Amino acid sequence: MSPSQEEERLRRLRERQLSDRDPLVKQRRHQRTSAVRTRKAIRSFSFGESLSAIPHIWKGAFIGLILGLAVVFILPLVWASPYALLIGILAAAICTIFGVITGNALDLRDDIKKDM
Repeated sequence: MSPSQEEERLRRLRERQLSDRDPLVKQRRHQRTSAVRTRKAIRSFSFGESLSAIPHIWKGAFIGLILGLAVVFILPLVWASPYALLIGILAAAICTIFGVITGNALDLRDDIKKDM
């Protein structure tokens, strides 16, 4: 080996040894990973993502309740009877129960897909 090649090899070896002993390597690695995590955590708000985080059972119950309340308010206007309000409340309860059952079925479907 020529002297310049030997000097170059020794220089690279010394740099590698110094970098292996550098106490800030772990700290820099930790800072890099925490910066990546922070960037991932500070994503923009998405209404669709927040809705997808809610279980279907709660969404189904809410939609059923909204439909039932619409029936409660519209039925007495259409049907002039003392029983219209009671039937509207019963319809609201039935719509809510139907929404819960449908939402539960959708949650079970998603669980089965996830487990397969």
